[in-house]
Amino acid sequence: MDLTKAEEAILNGESGEGMQKAMELVTALGKIYGAEDLIDITSAHLSGASYKTIGDGGLKYLEDMAAGGARVSVPSTLNPVGMDRGRWAEMHISQEFAEKQLRIIELYGKMGVRTTCSCTPYTGANVPSYGDHVAWAESSALSFVNSYIGARTNREGGPGALAAAILGKTANYGLHLDEKRKPTVVIEAEIDGSVFSYSMLGQAVGMAIGSGVPYFRGISPEVEEAKTLSAAMAASGSVALWHAEGVTPEAGSFDTSGLETIHIGKAELEAAYDKLNTVQDVQLIALGCPHLTEKEMHQIASFLKGKKKVNKDIEIWFCTSEEVRAKCPEDVRIMEEFGPVLADTCMVVAPIEGAFQRTGTNSAKAGNYLPTLCSQKAMCRDISALMELVM
Repeated sequence: MDLTKAEEAILNGESGEGMQKAMELVTALGKIYGAEDLIDITSAHLSGASYKTIGDGGLKYLEDMAAGGARVSVPSTLNPVGMDRGRWAEMHISQEFAEKQLRIIELYGKMGVRTTCSCTPYTGANVPSYGDHVAWAESSALSFVNSYIGARTNREGGPGALAAAILGKTANYGLHLDEKRKPTVVIEAEIDGSVFSYSMLGQAVGMAIGSGVPYFRGISPEVEEAKTLSAAMAASGSVALWHAEGVTPEAGSFDTSGLETIHIGKAELEAAYDKLNTVQDVQLIALGCPHLTEKEMHQIASFLKGKKKVNKDIEIWFCTSEEVRAKCPEDVRIMEEFGPVLADTCMVVAPIEGAFQRTGTNSAKAGNYLPTLCSQKAMCRDISALMELVM
């Protein structure tokens, strides 16, 4: 790779051990993927925040990085952790897990990371601009900012994103390059426009194409729909960038003539739904994957207002960021009559398998990950259908 003299000095250890380790990792990734040089980034979003996912090995790695003086050099946010920091006992979390989780958060904080712990930082804490180069590691979040905002990031791993955050640079390859952002397939979508239909659309597209850059016709997503679509395609496939005609900022830049066209309609949506539903009764209903926005909090509270939870055998979790929870006190009050509004965590990265075996969700992302990461049988329905189970 073509490094500047300043970058070579970092690689040689002249800026300390933490910076050197970060440069070693970023340049190694660059060589693997054929990058010619490094590029400056304006922000980072880091995964590898839950003790469930990184374990003692990840904790030791963070201890070493912090001890080596590593600090992030660009605004950096953190993905959801394995528990609500103040309400972990309600989540059936052990004392040992809680202590190690809090230590992980503390270590990221020592390195200068904003410990906001959300998979939707683009709703407030970390908002890139069009054309910004960033290093983001959460699959749904990086797809959202690549697509709906038009920033540029590859599908970074946790250690790679942390290294890039420390350096303020990442390897210049993949979706940072114009030619890699061109659509590879046209999707003609026929959906009802509900948030849940966008989740099923994303599931169907991920199942159909696996990877690539889909170009959508027939949809008009706003923030909530875009985050849901991004999450589903990233989980059912590995889509990190999509375009929607007349909606996303880069969509008008491409000639899609000659591309394969795939129609997603009733049959494809039903197949996606069937794949995600493997059980008829649940012990837990978990909403907020990705985290609930203020708009979604208002909508759920409005739906629940005046209703009563009758079935006490099913727990309900509402997952959002601490920032959003603090902004919606009246919504929280209504929702708490049904179950806890948990901040900075979610059902996927929490150790729910210790207390539950069957979980319901309205998220295709969670529907994909619950069986594999949480040993759950899953139910995936829209919110109203899930709430019918308890009312």
